This record gives sequence, structure tokens and C-alpha cells, in this order.
Amino acid sequence: MPITILAVESSCDDTSIGILRDGEILANITYGQSVHEKYGGVIPEAASRQHMQNILPVVEAAFAKANISKKDLSAIAYTQSPGLIGSLMVGVSFAKSFAQALGIPTIAVNHMQAHVLSNLLQDPKPSFPFLCLTVSGGHTQIVKVTSPLQQEIIGTTIDDAAGEAFDKAAKMLGLPYPGGPLVDKYAKLGDATKFVFARPNIADLNFSFSGVKTSILYFLQKQKKENENFIEENLNDLCASIQKTIIDILIKKIIKATKETGIKNVCIAGGVSANSGLRNALADAGKQYHWQTFIPAFEYCTDNGAMIAIVAYYKYLAEEFASLDIGPSARTVA
Repeated sequence: MPITILAVESSCDDTSIGILRDGEILANITYGQSVHEKYGGVIPEAASRQHMQNILPVVEAAFAKANISKKDLSAIAYTQSPGLIGSLMVGVSFAKSFAQALGIPTIAVNHMQAHVLSNLLQDPKPSFPFLCLTVSGGHTQIVKVTSPLQQEIIGTTIDDAAGEAFDKAAKMLGLPYPGGPLVDKYAKLGDATKFVFARPNIADLNFSFSGVKTSILYFLQKQKKENENFIEENLNDLCASIQKTIIDILIKKIIKATKETGIKNVCIAGGVSANSGLRNALADAGKQYHWQTFIPAFEYCTDNGAMIAIVAYYKYLAEEFASLDIGPSARTVA
């Protein structure tokens, strides 16, 4: 009997449904929320309401894409944490109600663990052990992965995440939300050596980006006092220099991690792994240090149901099922 899992990802503002059968993705449908653009960031209440409107149409689209019906399902998986509480609750409530109606188990999945395992969604797959540089708007981590369900965080940010640094820098430059992809776009046209920004000096494998943001802010304030059109006249070079600063910090740490662990299989994951500069930098470092590098397809970089489904598949094999209770203890506990 094949193992067929429907997975719900609703941790932030993307409603995504993945359907997997025996480790292979049959559908991965994601619906974004444009409502937040005018506010310059995600509004939690609006996000949860949008999930409530979107989840059923996205589920139906996923079923159509996978060419299966609900009677074929073995389990329902959902993102349990971390994320926005209201958004998570929509996904949790739907998954548990749907599973209870079908008489099948539910599987709770950690969002960050799922980002890491997105590298197992396509070929070639990394062999174990591997290191994963997981970079998103809320997290920056180096994870040592010894098996699908055995992950150890060996480095993390002590303050802000790299994705936040990209978005905050974009806002300082006057770019609309979401700004990170626009920084990447303009960086391709600029000189990455034109401007230099402060970089943290942290001895271990942890990260810090608060000082980088402060450095960018003070630099821009100083330059605008001398020339109010400074940003407009230097936008491409500013984006390229900011992007290089953030990426150099990330790559320096993953190089250090490979030396300390001796692991030569290196992956990236998370929303910022869609950044072309980071993808190219990892590939270049891999050639220089003789790593096997693995970079997920763009659809698996941002929040998506497929990454929840692949973790759920291995949890199903291990019989790690969740309670059908939707009480307080079951809402967002990792």
C-alpha cells in the first residue's frame, strides 16, 4: 500500500499544499498574499484570514494536480512551529479536522526542519551526514544532518536573521516590500566592491547581522546629508555591496563549519537560498574547497507544502504521529 501524504504549510503568508507518495512529490501548490505589500510587511491578522479563504481552493488544486482523491491519503501533515500563531492555527485546525473525518493520522512538522529536508526533494540528493546553511527572514542556522530526523543546530544568529537584514536594507533604500528579491535584482547590475560595510567578528559558528544593518543605516544617512539623491544615483552599487557583505558573512561561517566537522556535503535552504548571489557563492566555494554542493529548486526555497510533506514521510515511517487534539497544548508546541 503506497504512503500518500497531504501536507499543509501555513506558517506565515503563503498557503501551500504538498502531496507526496512514497517520497515523490505529486503536487506542490502555493498561493501567496499580495494584501501585505501596501503595509511593507506581513500583517498577522490579515494573513490568518487569507489562509482561511485560500486553503480549500489550494487543497482542491493540489488534488487535481496529483490526480488523486482524499480516499487515497495515508496521513495529513501540518506545520506546527515556528510561525505566526493565527496562521499556524488555520493549518493545524484544517489538518486535524480533515484527518479526523478521514480516520487517518496527523503528523506535526517543524518548519525549519522542513527547510533543511527540502534538499531531499530532488536529485541528486545529499548523502548523510551533510551541513545545511538555512537562511530565511526569521532564521539563520548551520545545521548538521546525520539522518532525515536527526538534525543538530551548530550555528545560529545571536540577534537578527540574514533575510531580515536584506529586507531592512531594502527598506532603507526605499524599495517596496518584499525588498530582498529586489536587492538581488539590482545587485546584478552593480559593483559589489564599491561600498564597504561593517562585518561582525564572532569566533564560533554563530551569526550576527544587527551591526551590518546599523552600518548601512549610518552610511546612508551620512551620504544623503551630502547628496539627497545619493541612493537613486548609486542604487545598483549599493545593492551589490550590501548583498556581498551579507553573503560573505554566510559563506565564511559555512567554510568554518566544514573545517571543524570535516563534512564536505553542503546544502542551502530557506527563502534566502533563492538569492542568486548566495547560490553562486556557494557553488564557487564548493569548487574551491572540493565540496559536494546541493542547491534546491526555487519552488522549494520559499515556504512550501512539499518540504512539510518530505519530513512527514520520514515521520510516518518512524510512526511519529501527532494527537488529534486541538487544545492549547497542541497548537504551537514544537
